[in-house]
Amino acid sequence: MQIVSTIADLRAALQVWRSRGERIGFVPTMGNLHAGHISLLSAARFRADRIVASVFVNPLQFGPGEDFDSYPRTPDEDASLLQGAQCDLLFLPTVLQMYPQGNAQVTRVLVRGLSETLCGAVRPGHFEGVATVVAKLFGIVQPDVAVFGEKDFQQFTIIRRMTQDLSIPVEVIGAATVRAADGLALSSRNRYLSASERSVAPAVYAALRAAVQRIDTGDEDYAAIEAQGLQALASAGMRPDYFAVRDAHSLEAPVDSARDLVVLAAARLGRARLIDNLRATRR
Repeated sequence: MQIVSTIADLRAALQVWRSRGERIGFVPTMGNLHAGHISLLSAARFRADRIVASVFVNPLQFGPGEDFDSYPRTPDEDASLLQGAQCDLLFLPTVLQMYPQGNAQVTRVLVRGLSETLCGAVRPGHFEGVATVVAKLFGIVQPDVAVFGEKDFQQFTIIRRMTQDLSIPVEVIGAATVRAADGLALSSRNRYLSASERSVAPAVYAALRAAVQRIDTGDEDYAAIEAQGLQALASAGMRPDYFAVRDAHSLEAPVDSARDLVVLAAARLGRARLIDNLRATRR
């Protein structure tokens, strides 16, 4: 596995592969990797000849008072995991390499509507930072295919919309959420959980499953389903940001014709903010 930290070195390596007609897959991450990230590389491997992963903790997507400085950074462990997963190249840029004019001066990308609801309402500017860095990484790597986890379903939806709207020639693929045995979605921020909090955290998945079961049996009282979910999270000792039933394509409240739904939840537990979702099909 090659490890590079500059855009010039990355492009030089990619040019060799492209000259051979090899298809390039890309998995952008913020590091502190786990089995969920490795599943993204596996999905990319099915669709590409060469795999590039990036590790970059992007300051643009962290708001005031959030955990940018304390976000877990484990570069050596990340490199070892990626090499074991047969990653071909690891891109490790610095903030200066990505934003040479400084964070305040960088051109930004905003996907209106999708970025301003759910997590976007709670974390203003977050998805603008996400869309900006992904657009820049797409321009740097110019992959044929890029894989994102569906655990952050809103982020995946925004990136897919941005790619379509800007006519970026990248195939955006979603990979299923990887879970612990008790249902908790794997996340780098799970390490913020204490032992007692970790035992409570699967309540998010349980609340989502209960909501999906109601929808799958024909219940269309979405307000009641959302209220039940919020109550379940609060009763478990969490501070819910939202529990919402949405159209899986637009992330808007479902209209009568909507069949593909998604139930999304975000809740705070100690230092951790847990997000998760499950798909549902309306009868």
